[in-house]
Amino acid sequence: MLKYIDTLVGFSEIPNEITLCINISNCPNNCEGCHSPWLSKDEGTPLTYVELKSLINRNKGITCICFMGGDREPWEIQRLAKLIKEDFDIKVGWYSGKDEMWKGINLIYFDYVKIGSYKRDLGPLDSPTTNQILYKVIHTEVSTVIMDITYLFWKKWKSE
Repeated sequence: MLKYIDTLVGFSEIPNEITLCINISNCPNNCEGCHSPWLSKDEGTPLTYVELKSLINRNKGITCICFMGGDREPWEIQRLAKLIKEDFDIKVGWYSGKDEMWKGINLIYFDYVKIGSYKRDLGPLDSPTTNQILYKVIHTEVSTVIMDITYLFWKKWKSE
């Protein structure tokens, strides 16, 4: 069962969105230099749909929910994303620490997906040398495509 440690409403995790970030515990990735090593422990509050609805209702004004982690149970992330899409007018994002997108993902339930483990020598998402990629998922009547929007994090590098 997915569990989460805490939440944060942020303005920089997903460009142009007011995002409720949900920090999922029990991370299996063990990235060297991880900025959130406490998320590797199997602890926290169970992230049931009832709990998720409560978090949404307590955070009025958000435009997006982003699951920060969940790589141990990606099917649960997808299940919750599907329920959000069915019941709320909110975008859904997922920050995965895996270097490839989960093979079973159905992108119809997501608006943003970040992939890539943290590699200290390549830098975080806001570094032009990062290995991490944030995709915007674009849904049309005939297809679903992904567009790399990682460059939107590099604003501070452009001015240097």
